[in-house]
Amino acid sequence: MPPAALSCLPLSQVLRTYLITSISSSPILLGASSKILRGMLESKSPFFSIDRNPLLRSLLWHTFYRQFCAGETQAQVARVNAELRTQGYSGVILEYALEVLKDAEGAQVNEEKDVGVWRRRMLETVAMASPGDFVGLKWSGMGPAAMRRMKEDREPSTRMEEAMHALCSAARDRKISLLPAAEETWSLSGFFNWTMRMQRIYNAAEKGGKSVVYSTYQAYLKQTPETISRHLEIACKEDFTLGLKLVRGAYLGSEERSLIHPSIEATHSAYDGIAESLIQRKPNSRITAPQGGSWPRLAVVLATHNAVSGNHAQDLRRQQFSRGEELTPLSFAQLQGMADEVSCTLIAAAKAAEKNAAALRTEKVGATAVRERVYKCTTWGSMSECLNYLLRRAAENKDAAGRTQETRRAMRGEIGRRFRGVVGLG
Repeated sequence: MPPAALSCLPLSQVLRTYLITSISSSPILLGASSKILRGMLESKSPFFSIDRNPLLRSLLWHTFYRQFCAGETQAQVARVNAELRTQGYSGVILEYALEVLKDAEGAQVNEEKDVGVWRRRMLETVAMASPGDFVGLKWSGMGPAAMRRMKEDREPSTRMEEAMHALCSAARDRKISLLPAAEETWSLSGFFNWTMRMQRIYNAAEKGGKSVVYSTYQAYLKQTPETISRHLEIACKEDFTLGLKLVRGAYLGSEERSLIHPSIEATHSAYDGIAESLIQRKPNSRITAPQGGSWPRLAVVLATHNAVSGNHAQDLRRQQFSRGEELTPLSFAQLQGMADEVSCTLIAAAKAAEKNAAALRTEKVGATAVRERVYKCTTWGSMSECLNYLLRRAAENKDAAGRTQETRRAMRGEIGRRFRGVVGLG
């Protein structure tokens, strides 16, 4: 990490992150915190009610909610968005805390209500985002009927498709891109078909080729390179921009193990190999080139908390720049409240590269083309609506103990650096 990379963060955020990662590093404290969060979600007791217990609400607000969420209102979301831009981020990936769990698949279906709520909340989210931001979403957020249709690999219903078009049109008009999150493999084929359906229309060359709609690919699945290669071929033939968000994977606990790479090291290798092919627009051992050798227009988001992957991607970009090659639009993304040391390092490296490019401008590549964009993914919604999301963040910190320790060490080092500066020892 470059010296003082975390200097862009306010002291309150550094201290809060150190507190949260200290809790996450202690099985006893994390277990107690998770129990309290689950009590808020499930208990009928007034003591655990966020709305009826002001002390509990204040405690949650100033710790986990402020750490991981953008706010409950448009004004609060706008303030967080502005703060992140001040820190050097290009913007936010804004998501609404609407969750439809797999267990809801067999629930009583009220498609009109479910789709109506999803449509209204997604349009509100687009309105809260700023031009250049992303909006995250799940097609399954339209309810059990949507989950069932994706599982059966059927087209969206008329009502669902109308809602999808309303959202995509609003995002296009506001100059915002959409990031549909990947589903589990039992509905993944339907997910890709729905997403490609929107990309064909809103990312079409005849409409400017902007990457309005992306699709998400999970590197831990063995089938992902083949899927990406097939989608590259389709985008090339049908002349639309293929937007790709690459993640490692989110359903390790529920997926069939044979579908996933056998180790985290194999997943890291797959992730970096796929990213390398997409960034360089060249085939490799992971990705097959489209027939004819020409590649479609691409826009890539690397969603990763792994510093090695981020550094490798930026190194590839520097090499491309030095050779005067065309640069694929590239963005990085990390969750709000997590991996700030990775995010801030990426921002610092991107700024340094842009400054260097300005000094070494060439006729082939403009100075601003080399800088990558770095985003924080954040969730908005009432504190009650965000409880499931906060529980997942707590679980993720528990599962990623090594990464949590790295963040804690980075924050401790930053606190020490600032203290030394105050007492004249910096």
